[in-house]
Amino acid sequence: MSVRSTLAAFDQIAAGSRATLQAVPEDGMTWRPHAKSWTLGELASHIANLPNWTMPTLSVSEFDIAPADGSGPPPLPAYETTEALLSAFEESAAAARSAIQSCSDDDLASTWTMLVGGEERFTLPKSVVLRTFILDHMIHHRAQLGVYLRMLDIPVPQLFGPTADFPDM
Repeated sequence: MSVRSTLAAFDQIAAGSRATLQAVPEDGMTWRPHAKSWTLGELASHIANLPNWTMPTLSVSEFDIAPADGSGPPPLPAYETTEALLSAFEESAAAARSAIQSCSDDDLASTWTMLVGGEERFTLPKSVVLRTFILDHMIHHRAQLGVYLRMLDIPVPQLFGPTADFPDM
């Protein structure tokens, strides 16, 4: 993927993620559909924070998400209000978009390795990491969030065309 096509995909996915986060009700943040599931607030917070992975993906060639010495990244915050979710998402999305925009096609073609405790999990071109580990990851979780919203009888935002909640769009 080129920088131009990556930005186009990022913008489209961010817009859908934003719309889904806007539908999150503050009074439902602690709701969870199953004991093993994240709460609504935890899932929405994860989506709001996902664009933050863009910067380490583009700025380094390898990243250990759980170094053996315990010095990994701090846990990302969980947000308790829809306003805080949206603010965090806007901040992370703006930083991610800027990082993508400032790189070159050659940067996107270079490789990135994910390590866990020093062990390599995968090595891929940065463009593929952006597409799968960040953008597809956001799509996956916003779809989960859509199911949560449906289960709470909250209208699910339109992302690709008419929906049961917005059939005339």
